[in-house]
Order: sequence, then structure tokens, then C-alpha cells
Amino acid sequence: MSHALIAPATLHRWVQDLWTAAGSNAREAALTADHLVQANLSGHDSHGVGMVPRYVLSWQADALQLNQSVRVVHDGGSLLNLDGQCGMGQAVAEEAMALAITRAQQHGVCVLGLHHSHHIGRVGHWAEQACRAGLIAIHFVNVLSSALVAPWGGRQARFGTNPFTIGVPVDGAPPLLLDFATSAIAMGKVRVALNQGHAVPAGCLLDADGAPTTDPQAMYPATGDGMGALQTFGGPVAGHKGYALAFMCELLGAAVAGGQTIRPATLQRNAGVWNNMLAIVFDPARLGSSATLGHEVQAFIDWVRSAECQPGVPGIAVPGEPEQAMRRARAEAISLDAATLAELDRAAAQVQAARGSGPGPLSALVQTGS
Repeated sequence: MSHALIAPATLHRWVQDLWTAAGSNAREAALTADHLVQANLSGHDSHGVGMVPRYVLSWQADALQLNQSVRVVHDGGSLLNLDGQCGMGQAVAEEAMALAITRAQQHGVCVLGLHHSHHIGRVGHWAEQACRAGLIAIHFVNVLSSALVAPWGGRQARFGTNPFTIGVPVDGAPPLLLDFATSAIAMGKVRVALNQGHAVPAGCLLDADGAPTTDPQAMYPATGDGMGALQTFGGPVAGHKGYALAFMCELLGAAVAGGQTIRPATLQRNAGVWNNMLAIVFDPARLGSSATLGHEVQAFIDWVRSAECQPGVPGIAVPGEPEQAMRRARAEAISLDAATLAELDRAAAQVQAARGSGPGPLSALVQTGS
């Protein structure tokens, strides 16, 4: 079987049932399923249900703590610092963003620091939450698990994939959404390539000796072998730009937000994937530009789209459109490769063994495809 097809609603129910069996309350289980399935629907399989096995391992290691709420560390009105208390990122970040949205509606802006959260997943999800409230959101995030990305000119990993995200609402249309890892590709995309038996694009990886490679196995070495490193985005000419942005995401997302930067002393909690985030959420109408904002946004989009396309390119896309197109394409079925499906079945079995109940194997619910 090369891949399996599954209806999004069926996949959502399976993920929700798994976390309910593990001990999540109804809200947490539903939010986790919402987020992970939406990532798959958006074309970001790296941040979709394929993360469930890693989360289950973190839960089994007593690192990921279920049913946590954020703890207010500092409340300065429009400045808010929250402790995620090692809780499920999909629930903790939703709660944190809801608080930030309320404060931004009250004060015009909220600067939110969130630290000690388990993996918050696709950061664009949180920018979209703000955009639905008519707010702009800017996110700086660091990743505290294993060092995965080499600094510009380096041969060894020193930090994580450190996402950077901006969401801008558009009247009567989906938001404009910039959402990317500062590494050339996300670590999850390396996992997807490995599971599918594909090479990664050139310029993304270094092997354990610091030499360029396209083999995803470099990031998943056999026991005793050294791990390679991701490279920052920008390639051999402009990789310093990806590195500099990753550097600032580390400091703003972690140190400024009350979390820890990645270094030997903080890599002991690597049973899970931990995120710290600084989010700036604000109401553009409170800047007094609401009379011109919508016109200027659309006028600029129209101007950009008017550029002649290169051969083979059907049209100019704006940030966020690829995700919207993928959601339409995957509305009826999500594709899972055989290796990922097997990992999900094992995760379900682990929950079943630990708790005495669970959703059963996902493979029993899918259709095969070529």
C-alpha cells in the first residue's frame, strides 16, 4: 500500500478519541484534533496527525501534561506573560491567543509571551485565530527539543526550526498568511520525506560530517551514528538571512517571552517538543487607517498579480493561498503514507496498553490508494 485515504471527519474523530482515552478532557481532545487535522488539510503534513506518535511518547514519559490551563505570570494590561505549564500546545495556545485577542480588543494591542508549552503545532493556526477577530498577529517562536539547525557557516546544529508568522485579515476573503520555519524546511517535512522514501531538496540538510546531503536519514540516524543538521532558509547565497531571523526568533520567542533558549543546560527536557512564543496582536482599525487599509491591501494584491508569469506558472499566489487551495483539494480525503499510518497504529496501541481503552487502529478506517 503506497498511501491511504481517509475522510477528514473520520480522522478527526480518531485523534479526538485517542486523546480522550489518554485522559484529555473534551475541550483539549477536540482542539488537538481540530488543529492536527487542519494542518493536514492545509497541506502541512509535517504538523498534522503524524505528530501524534511523538506526542504519545512525550505523554508516556510524563513530559506532556494533559488538561493544563495557562498560568498568568505577569499581567500588564496590554502586556501579558503566560506559563503553559507543559500542557498540550493545541489547547494551551488557543487559550493564550483568546486572552490576547480580548486584550487587543480592549487596548488596541496585546504583546503576549507564552512559555513552557508543549508543541503548539502550525503557528499559522494561531494567526488565523486572531484574523477571525479582525486582528493582525505577528509571531516569533523558538523550539526547545533537540538542536536541529546549523547556524550560517556552521557544521553542527545549534537551534530549532524557529517559525515566524504574520496573519493579516482581509475583508470578505481569507487572511493573508505568512507562516514558515526559518530552516530551509521544517523538521516534520524531513520525517514525511523519510516515511515516503523521498529525498529532500538540495540545500536543506547537512550530514553528520557537515557535508550537504539530500538523504533525510541524516536527521534520523541509526544508533551510534551522528545526527546531521538542517540549514537555514535562503540557500548558499542568502542563508545568512534565514539564520539571522532564526536567531531573533530564539531571543524574542524565548528569552523575551519568559522561556528558555536552546543550549546544553536546557536540552534535558527533550522527551517532548517545547515551544515558547512572543505574539504581537493588534487591531489595525485602532491605528486610524481603517478607511484606507482594505483599499490599499486589495490594490497591492491586484498589482502583484498583474506581473507576467514565468513559463509553467499558472498565476501569482499571495501568502495563504496555497493553504486555501489545499483545503479545497483535500476536503473529501486526506492521504497518509504507509509508514505514518503504521506509526499512528502503534501510538493507538500504546494508549490502549496504558489506559485500557483507545480508538483502535487507524488502518482499519482507511481506503488504500496508489
